[in-house]
Amino acid sequence: MIETPRHEEEHVSEIRSAVRAICARYSEDYWKDLDATHGYPTEFVAELTESGFLGCLIPEEYGGAGLGLPEACAILEEVSRAGGHPGAAHAQMYVMGSVLRHGTAEQKQKYLPKVASGELRLQSFGVTEPTTGTDTTSLKTTARREGDTYVVNGQKVWISRVQHSDLMVLLARTKPIEQRSRKTDGLSAFIVDLRGAEERGLTVKPIDAMINHHSCELFFDDFEIPAENLLGTEHEGFRVVMDGMNAERILIAAECVGDGRYFVDKAVAYANDRVVFGRPIGQNQGVSFPIAKAYAKVEAASLMVDRAAALFAAGKPCGAEANMAKMLAAEASWEAGDTCLQTHGGFGISREYHIERKLRETRLYQIAPISTNLILSYVSEHVLGMPRSF
Repeated sequence: MIETPRHEEEHVSEIRSAVRAICARYSEDYWKDLDATHGYPTEFVAELTESGFLGCLIPEEYGGAGLGLPEACAILEEVSRAGGHPGAAHAQMYVMGSVLRHGTAEQKQKYLPKVASGELRLQSFGVTEPTTGTDTTSLKTTARREGDTYVVNGQKVWISRVQHSDLMVLLARTKPIEQRSRKTDGLSAFIVDLRGAEERGLTVKPIDAMINHHSCELFFDDFEIPAENLLGTEHEGFRVVMDGMNAERILIAAECVGDGRYFVDKAVAYANDRVVFGRPIGQNQGVSFPIAKAYAKVEAASLMVDRAAALFAAGKPCGAEANMAKMLAAEASWEAGDTCLQTHGGFGISREYHIERKLRETRLYQIAPISTNLILSYVSEHVLGMPRSF
């Protein structure tokens, strides 16, 4: 059993307090207005960056805080619990891991210090395509080597924050699919400079979606990437991307725990204050029991998140725990949100109370960055030893 030493618990508690202090300066109306206008939280992201929280996972030698995943989880959880939307910044934490673990010494020195300082924003993974979805090994976007450059053609979809990023990690096919020696062979990862990219053959089309996640479709038309921006080994890019997925799932799970605790806090406060038939509605078991059940499920999911983050920080295998944490936390936050809305009755669907916005935001995480069904497939095959289902 991996346990967090007492001094580390105190350190995480201090981080939580500092993040809460920042969040207190950005009210729920701030997030509601951004949601209504599809705006980007520029001021909030800048303050998180300047405080060092967005560079928390970058080693100190590159200007980061050199913290671990448990601390990063605490940061994102507190943003969610305060009513904020960490989706605008969370990828800055885990996308840079691809550069940190697979970049050359020159690439790390070139990019990581500037990411840590906020001079460069690395917030996008360019992986998903409209015809392949989560079948990543079948993606069709190509990167053809021509001298000192790779020429990219193809399409990506649901790529978030492209218009608010300077860099992106792109996955493209560098070997024809019929020539690959195994399913994961033939894909390569690249560091893409997005500054001025639309003048070089990249078309960006925002997607009008139910949440303010700044997602876009990308169209590459003979888009050139310097060969020196190859990340890792040619044809082995699948590993580069997948290597960061456990961290991504654990961090997203922490956000969901924050959402769940936000909803429980809201429901409890309203159930205590709202008086109907001469008494608080929380005095009725039909109101209090669902809230108590939602609370129990969120707290149970939190324990799985802590477990997965501790394993990751210790450098131990954590695929099963990361997947289960993400699934359990996403489901728990959704149930807590539904309970919170039900507790508020008609006021729950009023934008004034913020619940409907947060409910839309947390619903995403049952389908992204990986769907619940694929998590169940992973657990069935890799944990329980049952036949592969696809």
